[in-house]
Amino acid sequence: MKIGDYSISTVDFPGTPSLVIFLAGCPLKCPYCHNPELIKGGKNVSLKDIYKKIIESKDLVDAIVISGGEPLLQIDELVKVLEFARSQNLKTKLDTNGYQPKHVKRIKDLLDYVALDVKSPFEKYRKLFGLDGDKVKETMNILSESKVFLECRTTYVPNLLKPGDIVRIASQINCDLYVIQQFRNKMVLDPKLKNVNPPSPSILKDIAKKAKRYCENVKIRTQEFGEEKI
Repeated sequence: MKIGDYSISTVDFPGTPSLVIFLAGCPLKCPYCHNPELIKGGKNVSLKDIYKKIIESKDLVDAIVISGGEPLLQIDELVKVLEFARSQNLKTKLDTNGYQPKHVKRIKDLLDYVALDVKSPFEKYRKLFGLDGDKVKETMNILSESKVFLECRTTYVPNLLKPGDIVRIASQINCDLYVIQQFRNKMVLDPKLKNVNPPSPSILKDIAKKAKRYCENVKIRTQEFGEEKI
């Protein structure tokens, strides 16, 4: 597999210490991407070495999180890693942009938790990202009808999205949890965004309160305060 790196985390799988494996490659070039080095970078690592890392980490973690990049680009290897994690009695979580619904169908029964990036209202995907938002909607529908805990999340980037866009997303999604994430300007794909100030927690709270009219379970995620339930 082509990966970026590993990390031990207490926040990527809520309430569960996890080994995070960052897979390389992504079909999108979101200007605010916080892992731009993974879009075309990464290093080749054998499945045997990944299994070894999982076993070595078992005393520290109870779950495996597959993040990226976009993990579904390496679907065949991903299936094997998820199956191995399950064989070790570890919970599994996937972070995905949702552009490969057919792959999601293939692995949904190997997952406990999915964090699905809903980057904008579905009808604005084509304008903002050049791709069809209906694929993301299809992925969401597949997961919402499964046993997987589904978190939809949106990074609020001032100048790219408006507060009304977040409320619009909230009215379109069907998930167990909606998280509005604070944009951070330290590591981004588009250098111009380094001059855009992150929205304050108070601004995100105001937006989240409006989104809560449509989603029962809403949280904000900020650098200052971590995760807060609204």
